[in-house]
Amino acid sequence: MERADTVAEVRVYGYDLSYAHGTYVMSKGREITVLRSVVVALTARSGATGYGEVCPLGSTYLPGFAGGIFAALAELGPALIGQDPGRPGAVGATMDECLAGHAYAKSAIDIAALDLFGRQNGLSCSALLGGKRLEDFPLYVAVPLNTPAAMADFVGEARAEGIHRFQLKIGGTPEQDAARAAAVVAATGPEDVIVADANGGWRLQDATVAVRLLDGLERLRLEQPCPTIEECLILRQRTSLPFVLDEVITDVAALIRCYEAGAMDAINVKISRLGGLTRARQLRDLAQELGLRLTIEDTWGGDLTTAAVSHLAATTAPEALYAASFMNDWTLEHIAGYRPRSVAGTGRAPVEAGLGVAVDEALLGEPVARYR
Repeated sequence: MERADTVAEVRVYGYDLSYAHGTYVMSKGREITVLRSVVVALTARSGATGYGEVCPLGSTYLPGFAGGIFAALAELGPALIGQDPGRPGAVGATMDECLAGHAYAKSAIDIAALDLFGRQNGLSCSALLGGKRLEDFPLYVAVPLNTPAAMADFVGEARAEGIHRFQLKIGGTPEQDAARAAAVVAATGPEDVIVADANGGWRLQDATVAVRLLDGLERLRLEQPCPTIEECLILRQRTSLPFVLDEVITDVAALIRCYEAGAMDAINVKISRLGGLTRARQLRDLAQELGLRLTIEDTWGGDLTTAAVSHLAATTAPEALYAASFMNDWTLEHIAGYRPRSVAGTGRAPVEAGLGVAVDEALLGEPVARYR
């Protein structure tokens, strides 16, 4: 007999998210002003609804783009009818049986299922992810690639708002990036930590020159300098800078490979890159057992993405968490009342059931697709 609380309807929405500071600039000339975000709503037979969100950072950052999500959900949506949101392993297996890969599209469904199950049972996503370990946690802000002076000014304004974790976008010429990093370091103090993030923008030759110029800068860490694991491993031997890996940590197997090779001191856990909260928790738990530091975040997103990040961050071991990102601070549009909200550079997970935020579907317009 089919349970009353299984999924009865899947709705898919799209809405635009505008960057709050004009233009977001990364390595390789990648610029972002507006991105298409996708929301999945799972409604149970009892009437409860859970929501998930995924927003790729354009079409040239990782394998995935907004149009691909809609196409993938056309394959996945019908198979979700009758699924039990309280069995995330079974939901994930069903999705994998329908469609190989496309973890980013599956992420929104996994988050929505967890939100739905939490709402049905009066449990927060923090409770479902192992229990809250942090009431408040530090947030970081990304500093778009610009002139050294402009980046230093950006950091100064963020520090005035209570931010002390910075992700400095680099990936231009080594000499230009060294000047950018030096300017930002000079604009910060001993309470601040700076991660210089090339987003895989250097090949090994430029990366080798860059680390020689960057070595010795206080409070500086280096994130994803090269696009491949192999290049990052070679570069790791050529610098004393602490290493963070991001884009190449695609699953547990990649994490184990990089850990055994001594490739990093920390990693970034992007929820959608891993396929949702269920698999992000699995990788998070393994990483913290291995003694790695963690940044909890996603590629991009609004209120729903921020809520998902907040619950994963709040359930991370205090000694393991470096920072999280509240991306609804980075964007102008809000579909859930601009919640959760940051306060003076810190974040906190909602205490209400599920993700703990209330979505206003009127702000999303009509569904792009509906499956029953």
